[in-house]
Amino acid sequence: MSHTLQRHSIYFVGLFFFVFLQSNYGQVNFTDSNLPIIVINTNDQEILDDPKINCRMGIIWNTEGERNNITDPYNDYDGHIGIEIRGSTSQQYPKKSYSFETRDSLGNNLNTSILGLPKEHDWILYGAYPDKTLLRNELTYSVFGQMHDWSPRYVYCELVINGEYLGLYTLIEKIKRDNDRIDIATLDNDDNAGDSITGGYIIKIDKPTGSSSISWSSTHQDKLEFLYHDPKYLELTPEQRDYITTYVDDFESALYGPDFKDPIDGYEPYINVESFIDFMIMQELGRTVDGYRSSSFMYKDKDSKDGKLTCGPMWDFNLSYGNADYCDAYLITGYQYNFAEVCSWFSVEPPNWWTRLLEDPAYRNALDCRWTTLREDLLSTSSIHQWIDSTAQYLDEAQQRNFIKWPILGEYVNWNYFVGETYQEEIDYLKEWYADRAIYLDNNFPGTCGAATSIEDDNHTSQIQLSPNPTSGFCTLSSDAPYHEIELYSLEGKPVSFHHDREQLDISHLPNGFYILRVDDVSLRLVKQ
Repeated sequence: MSHTLQRHSIYFVGLFFFVFLQSNYGQVNFTDSNLPIIVINTNDQEILDDPKINCRMGIIWNTEGERNNITDPYNDYDGHIGIEIRGSTSQQYPKKSYSFETRDSLGNNLNTSILGLPKEHDWILYGAYPDKTLLRNELTYSVFGQMHDWSPRYVYCELVINGEYLGLYTLIEKIKRDNDRIDIATLDNDDNAGDSITGGYIIKIDKPTGSSSISWSSTHQDKLEFLYHDPKYLELTPEQRDYITTYVDDFESALYGPDFKDPIDGYEPYINVESFIDFMIMQELGRTVDGYRSSSFMYKDKDSKDGKLTCGPMWDFNLSYGNADYCDAYLITGYQYNFAEVCSWFSVEPPNWWTRLLEDPAYRNALDCRWTTLREDLLSTSSIHQWIDSTAQYLDEAQQRNFIKWPILGEYVNWNYFVGETYQEEIDYLKEWYADRAIYLDNNFPGTCGAATSIEDDNHTSQIQLSPNPTSGFCTLSSDAPYHEIELYSLEGKPVSFHHDREQLDISHLPNGFYILRVDDVSLRLVKQ
């Protein structure tokens, strides 16, 4: 059966653009929704992959808890947009996702707030298709947003284009540099030297296919491509391109070098280690089949603003949490960073960064501490199950209409591992998979939270230990030889004030993060969590 909506009439009344629709497909009678309704009229133009076409969009949103009727005026947005189909492999699905720009009457970009999200002009309408729970991406964005300053915000909605009901969609912010999004410095064309050239950059690891960006290759690993995301290649000066590519190369050289564990000469001065840990936790928790090697974002601010390479935010988790039937991604066991060992024939592979980082006991212990802390609350099974259940309930009436428009419940869609006969079966599978995967990581994530970190200096026979390390604030320093000076530094080499009575160290007043403790001429890494 063809599921379409016939447009009865379109007319302007003052500033409001009304669309009257009547269901033409059996059980669905789309007259109103508990979700915002987005209506797009292309004036019979076909929406293409590229370029964007100019058309109009209206949004009906009568605030939370109120019904939204298709005959209501456009009270959230009523104006011009430019729209195109988005995605690469996702374009194989009949339910398309879209990128659009809000524009003024002259076709210029118009920064505006939509559905309560901060002002911008770049937006995404994401239509979940192989993810039949309709919430895997949103779950990930919600969780990561509580772990870091920013994660893509989103609003569920229902979409109508040219009188045709297209189902449940999510309006999502794009990942870009913005005071309300990734808040890093703006690069101007004259920022070509000194501190000004050091930030801000957003790059990503991805396959060049389907991307408008230009990539460069890692000099340390085959099948590893970095893309200029924001600013894009053509927006950067040659000096700026050279700076960011050299910075990444220097980080990789330090990471793969013989002194990579050294807190001064190793990898730590180049990266925000905590962000790499959180990135790894989310990728492994979701067992994301594209994890690490696609849609993996990172950014760098200016050095004067603690501009280390920072991983995140998360993106594109629809084939995660047991929703992919290839390359072992459906298993609750094993690790996704080992993807290349399982599926070596892919054109892009995860960076070997995490394999190398796990050779550092300090990284392993910090990983275990962070995971243990998150599992006590945010990532607890009960907390995640509650989020899934409440979101599924919120989507209940819209998901029913969605699966009448797209009748794929009980049918295999690339690349489903599990095929539920009902929406509730899809939800139950996700909850069970999450619970089992989290238990596996509880028992198998490497490292021991609170274990001592030991460093033996080549010029001395003494061995110095800190325990516990990582610490929540207090730790004990022990040595089998006398020492004279104790100093604490940030990873940038700046002195940090702390309290100690030689053996007992108190850093409870300091922010969480990584520090360097120097005992005479021996340097130890100290982690505050």
